[in-house]
Amino acid sequence: MSRVATTKGTLLRLGFQRTDEALADLALLGVASEPLVALLARTADPDQALTGLVRLADAAGNERATMLAELADDEGTAMRLLCVLGASEALADHLARHPEHWRELTDPTLGSTRPPAYVVRAGLLAAVGADPDSDLPTATLPDAEAVDALRVEYRRVLLRLAARDLAHDLGVDDAAAELSDLAAGTLDAALAVARQRVGEDAGCARLAVVAMGKCGGHELNYVSDVDVIFVHEPAVAADGGRTSDARALRTATRLASHLIRICSEHTGEGTIWPVDAALRPEGKAGPLTRTLASHRGYYERWAKAWEFQALLKARPVAGDLELGGEFIATVEPMVWSVAERDGFVADVQAMRRRVLDHIPAKEADRQLKLGWGGLRDVEFAVQLLQLVHGLADDRIRASTTLSALAQLTEHGYVGREDGEALHDAYAFLRTLEHRIQLVQLRRTHVVPDDTAALRRLGRSIGFVREPEATLASAWEHHRREVRRLNEKLFYRPLLTAVARVHSGEVRLSSEAAGARLAALGYADPQAALRNLEALTSGVSRTATLQRALLPAMLSWFAEGADPDAGLFGFRRLSEALGRTPWYLRTLRDEGEVAERLAHLLSTSRYVTGLLEREPQGVRMLGGDLSPLSAEAMIEEMRSTAARQDDVDKAVRAARAVRRRELFRVAAGDVLDLTDVADVGAALSRITDATLETTLEVVGRDLCRQRGFDEPPTAMAVVAMGRYGGFELSYGSDADVLFVHQPVEGADPHRATQYATAVANEVRNQLALPGADPALTVDADLRPEGKQGALVRTLDSYAAYYAKWSKVWEAQALLRADAVVGDPALRTAFEQLIDPLRYPRGGLSDDDVLEVRRIKARVDKERMPRGADPQLHLKLGRGGLADIEWTVQLLQMRFAGEVPALRTPRTLTALEAAREAGLVTDDDAAVLTEAWRAVSRVRNAVTLARGKAAEQLPRDTRERAAVAAILGYPGGRTDEMVNDHLRVTRLARGVVDRVFW
Repeated sequence: MSRVATTKGTLLRLGFQRTDEALADLALLGVASEPLVALLARTADPDQALTGLVRLADAAGNERATMLAELADDEGTAMRLLCVLGASEALADHLARHPEHWRELTDPTLGSTRPPAYVVRAGLLAAVGADPDSDLPTATLPDAEAVDALRVEYRRVLLRLAARDLAHDLGVDDAAAELSDLAAGTLDAALAVARQRVGEDAGCARLAVVAMGKCGGHELNYVSDVDVIFVHEPAVAADGGRTSDARALRTATRLASHLIRICSEHTGEGTIWPVDAALRPEGKAGPLTRTLASHRGYYERWAKAWEFQALLKARPVAGDLELGGEFIATVEPMVWSVAERDGFVADVQAMRRRVLDHIPAKEADRQLKLGWGGLRDVEFAVQLLQLVHGLADDRIRASTTLSALAQLTEHGYVGREDGEALHDAYAFLRTLEHRIQLVQLRRTHVVPDDTAALRRLGRSIGFVREPEATLASAWEHHRREVRRLNEKLFYRPLLTAVARVHSGEVRLSSEAAGARLAALGYADPQAALRNLEALTSGVSRTATLQRALLPAMLSWFAEGADPDAGLFGFRRLSEALGRTPWYLRTLRDEGEVAERLAHLLSTSRYVTGLLEREPQGVRMLGGDLSPLSAEAMIEEMRSTAARQDDVDKAVRAARAVRRRELFRVAAGDVLDLTDVADVGAALSRITDATLETTLEVVGRDLCRQRGFDEPPTAMAVVAMGRYGGFELSYGSDADVLFVHQPVEGADPHRATQYATAVANEVRNQLALPGADPALTVDADLRPEGKQGALVRTLDSYAAYYAKWSKVWEAQALLRADAVVGDPALRTAFEQLIDPLRYPRGGLSDDDVLEVRRIKARVDKERMPRGADPQLHLKLGRGGLADIEWTVQLLQMRFAGEVPALRTPRTLTALEAAREAGLVTDDDAAVLTEAWRAVSRVRNAVTLARGKAAEQLPRDTRERAAVAAILGYPGGRTDEMVNDHLRVTRLARGVVDRVFW
């Protein structure tokens, strides 16, 4: 090479960044540098490689000239050495400490020959002075010397492997397998040192080291915790005597403890890697080592699904391999039958959540292992498929991820194209992980974010031109592929299994398809397969779109509380809308709409019922689900009703708007987009608009029938109860009072007849079966109850309340809110009742006592037989009735003097009581939290079941759906119940102090 190559410009073109330093370093190397410049340019970091070479040359001492001459003459040796120096600062440091190791890279067979595992093991044992052929190899070097020697030998072998990997395009699976063999030999050598530390007692116990995780699966990283499980048995002496169990346990524990420390301690030669035994039975709380019988007992009785998943990778690697083999033979049948165990589906969901929950937020976007589209996505998917199908098919039991994926693809459990794409993505991500770890030989799975590191990383993978941008593009592509394929991996073969047209791929049997659906949470796999067949059969465009949509939809259904209901609801919806041009196109093109729809269908029967009656609601899922204002709804209902030619059609038109708005509110609630207080207010506004429109429509029709030019009386509807408090839930009746006031000159009798007819017809029209849930308009809170007149004049109400009103009626009027009908009449009615419900001077002692007596009677007599007082949402201890009665008593006692208490809304009144000093801040906070929590549960019960209930459901699927709506992850219904009991218990304590 001519000297022109060493100018700054040429160095920049070759990839050097620090050209002044590079020129100086090249000068230090002398004439040997010229043939090395082009090779330096092919490394991950030419500047770093050159700096490392200068350090190594300085450390080589008398061998400096020999080394530089050989590098100049042998391109293979030079390429291997420079690739290591350019990619790994840690190995460059090792070479500076042990410059003689550069000669390891002169081996001409290094690029084509993999060292056998037994040779690696023998070299590591020999390094600590142990005999590789001994039944119990024991180190003979002094302890500190042996520990350092083990590290040096480990790095020597690692140096050779890294050179092969970087300079000779070693496959990532081969590199991972060699790293696993190196780890196995290291564990055996560390055990040899441990035997020396323990002394003569080391022979008292047989100890097997079973590798787990990536080491067990023959797919270890450059730097990783090496997961192990220790198994021991008492040793049998030559004379046939057997060591006691206690002595064997003590010895095995000492050996295992020393092994862990020997590998992980920092010495002058650094460390190797941590040995982690946390995957053992009972984790860190359990004994470090167990006998075979103890392991068997634990796995038969107590082990969770994730522990069997971990055992997929188990492999004896060190110590007593025969004992390790017995351990594998013991647990293997249990591993492959785990999918048949109760609770497997919930455990699988919990395993995936555990992965996601452990990602630090600041690393989530740069995590190779645990992040979105990361390595764990692939590993989890492959392992789950193995657990589901491995019992019936022993051809798919490979412990290495890529080998298992190839087997799953070959035998039809993964689509061929999907399997190949996933293989490529996983291999790329593992290669990227290796290159990141090589730099410092540190355990990390986070892609760096600084430019220099990204540049080096990209070049180490082969992206020489624009390495940062090319790396970012390739990584994003593979992440997206993993995420896309992970969503389809479980489900696309299911579509092949029910397809009538053969695609040329190996097909899942119906039994295997059913097993997969069952493992993913479908309670009736055969019904699910029938639904899939109905959705995807044929060659129509609709069937083609369904086949494209269903893998993702099935995945989202499986995340819901009731996947079967989700799939069946989707089928019914698709049958209603499948030929509508926008439906499937919207689901295909707008991922948020499809995901929201899947979540709703698999979680809420109430929403599913509304969608089946109002399929067009699917369109709304792509927009804003915030509740509409009352004015907007009334305007739309009036406009829609006005276009109809009879009263029945007009009311049905108004109810259609109500149905749509109920869907909007319920969908926003299930998707956690709407606060519980806003839900109650929105449901109340929907009822306001419906009643207002129906009252107007019915009034006009009756005027027409009776020949009236104008109504003979003004009418108003007074909301009562939870409706009056703006706190309706999905299953609530609309409690109301009807009031009218004859117009001047009208016949009072005819006015009352007209008002009564209107009230009855409003109730009848809204109670009729229809596409929306019937609205029961309940007027039982009127004076004299069911025995009294349905409609009264303002004067009649005044007379009754003046003469006959009881304290409980004054309490009921606290929630009165005249919201519908004639504005003047509404105002007059509220002015009439204000002195009654907000008495000046408050309640008398007798009235307070009466309120408490009635409450005690309600608690005793109204609780349904067999109901759990702790779980009844309305009447239970610390439930809604407790809280609301407490607030209402404060209102009746103090609202005469505290105007802010004059509100029908519970939380508003509670806040006013707090500000007035009637309750403490802490007590108000407890009651507020409990009221909101119980109201949310009450709504969630109706949403999940499709019908109202006042108690948490006993059915496990319904209870899981309630928990899902409340935001609890799958499998945590007990946590939901415990939270409910906690907040209601605290609320009951406040009620006992404030109300009683």
